[in-house]
Amino acid sequence: MIKIIVDAMGGDNAPGEIVKGAIEALGDEKELYLILTGKADAVNAELAKYEYDAARVEVVDCSEVIDMNDVPTEAVKKKKDSSLVRGFWMLKKQDDVDGLVTAGSTGATIVGGQLIVGRLRGVMRAALCPAIPSTSGSTLLCDCGANAECKPQMLCQFAVLASAYAGAAFGKENPTVGLLNNGTEEHKGDTLRQQTYHMMKKMPVNFVGNVEGRELNYGNTDIVVSDGFSGNVALKSVEGCGKLVLSELKAMFTSSLWAKLGYVLFMRKAVKGMRQRLDFDRYGGSLLLGLKKVVIKTHGSSKAKAVRAAVHQAINAVRNNTVGAMEERLQSVNWEQLSDESDGN
Repeated sequence: MIKIIVDAMGGDNAPGEIVKGAIEALGDEKELYLILTGKADAVNAELAKYEYDAARVEVVDCSEVIDMNDVPTEAVKKKKDSSLVRGFWMLKKQDDVDGLVTAGSTGATIVGGQLIVGRLRGVMRAALCPAIPSTSGSTLLCDCGANAECKPQMLCQFAVLASAYAGAAFGKENPTVGLLNNGTEEHKGDTLRQQTYHMMKKMPVNFVGNVEGRELNYGNTDIVVSDGFSGNVALKSVEGCGKLVLSELKAMFTSSLWAKLGYVLFMRKAVKGMRQRLDFDRYGGSLLLGLKKVVIKTHGSSKAKAVRAAVHQAINAVRNNTVGAMEERLQSVNWEQLSDESDGN
C-alpha cells in the first residue's frame, strides 16, 4: 500500500476540487491509501458526494488553514494545526507515509518541506521541478520558483537532482541538461550564468551548454536548469502561450458557419489532441527535489484533474524510488571541492 497525504484545504478550489481529484485517483489506483488533512466537517461533506473504498481513506481533522496571504515562515511556525503543517509532520514521523500533495501556498510548502520533512544530506536548497509540454513529450524545468537567488553550486546541484529524477521517474538514462540563458554562446549571460556554465562542465551530468527559453517547448533538451526567478517567469510565459494558442483556435473555429463545419468534419480530432498536449493539468505538479520524502506542489488554481494527476505523480515517484535515486546521485559529487574551486575563481 502506498500512503499519500493530500492537503484538502490547500488551493483556491479547496476542499471540493481537491477531494474530488483525490477520490478519482483512489479509483484509478488499487494500492493507494489516502490521508486527507483539513477541516473534517468540510472534507467529509465532500466525501459524501462520492462512492469509494472507505477502508482506504483517512481524514485528519485540522483546525487551521494556511492561505496565500500568510507569511510562509510565520505560518509554518504558528499554524501548527493547519492542514499543510500537520501533513508535513505526519510525512516526517510516520515511516509508512510515502508522500504529500498540496495546492496550497508555494512559500509555505517550500519552508515546511525543508524545515519539517528535511533535505537530503548535502542538499543546499530544495527546488521545484515541473514537466513542461514539449515536442518530445516533456521537458523538466528546475528551478521554477523555490529559489529566487542562487549560487552556481546550487544550479549545479539542481542539474544533478533533476537528472536523477528524469532517470527514475521518466526512464531517461542519460538525460541532456541545458542552462537557461539569453543565448547559446559560452560567454553569454550574467556572472551567475557564466560561472555556472564552467562549473557545470565538471559535473557528472550530460551538460549540453546554454539553451534559450524556446528549448522548453522544442524538446531538444531533457532538463533546463535555472534560478527560481527566471524559471518562474519562463514557466508562466509558456503557460500563457499555451492558453493563447487554444483561445485563438477556439475563436477561429467559431468565427463562422463554414469554420464550425470545417472543425466538425476535419479538425476536431487533431485539435482535441493538441489541447491535451498543451494541458498543464495532465502533468500534475512540481516535485520538490532534494527532500527526504516525496512532496508534490500543484498549482494554486488546480481543479480535480490536476490534483488527480499530482497524486499519480506522487505514486510514480514513490514506486520508482526517486528520492533514493537523488540521494545516490548526490554522493557522486565532491561538493566541497566544487565549492573551493568556485571560491577560487
